[in-house]
Amino acid sequence: MTPAPLHVAGERLLLDPAGVVSWPARRTLVVADLHLEKGSHFARRGSFVPPYDTRETVARLALAVRRYSPARLILLGDSFHDAEGSARMPVPDLAALRHVLDGLEVIWVLGNHDPAPPEGLPGENCDILRDGPLTFRHEAEAGWPKPGRAELSGHFHPKATMATRAGGVTRPCFATDARRVILPAFGAYTGGLDVRDPVVAGLFPRGGRAFLLGRDRLFSMPTGPARRAVASTEPRLATAP
Repeated sequence: MTPAPLHVAGERLLLDPAGVVSWPARRTLVVADLHLEKGSHFARRGSFVPPYDTRETVARLALAVRRYSPARLILLGDSFHDAEGSARMPVPDLAALRHVLDGLEVIWVLGNHDPAPPEGLPGENCDILRDGPLTFRHEAEAGWPKPGRAELSGHFHPKATMATRAGGVTRPCFATDARRVILPAFGAYTGGLDVRDPVVAGLFPRGGRAFLLGRDRLFSMPTGPARRAVASTEPRLATAP
């Protein structure tokens, strides 16, 4: 896979087609919105879906960790789909996740779906993490970041549509500008919110760029300023991010 370099607040980040961000200077890997055990969450409520989302998501996370060999892993919230998710993990999947986290400094940034830290897993938890000029939180804060700083967040599951000869292609994406990066959702069972939606576009008042995830590379396109943003013509998700 070929990552795309992005410079924010004087720091060089690598946006990876797998949907993760590497911060080489700090040997840090950042991932958002795993939503582990989302399948079992819906199964408990009578909506039966294949119960393999956690297994697939953990396997993809393992690949990203092997690719970058980080010392630190920052998870930007909604790592589990609900507060009891970690307690429902099948034993093999839990063992696989522990193996991925073994030897890493793990930071669980808490989100709206997982307002409490997961039980039985290593790491520290926080609402907001600041490291040098970078701030890590689950949901982007309007009006932030201040000059000289940059913010990485998740929550909105951004996606974008790129025009091609075969028609529009819609993919999860990174939404960025010079001071903000919103990561795509990493989980296997996650939808998305179009970057043209005012909720997302309003965080980029001067416009920005979307980096759509491809199989081996990212595809970059500009996004218009907030004053030109319109609601997506595609149906909104029935469930919140």
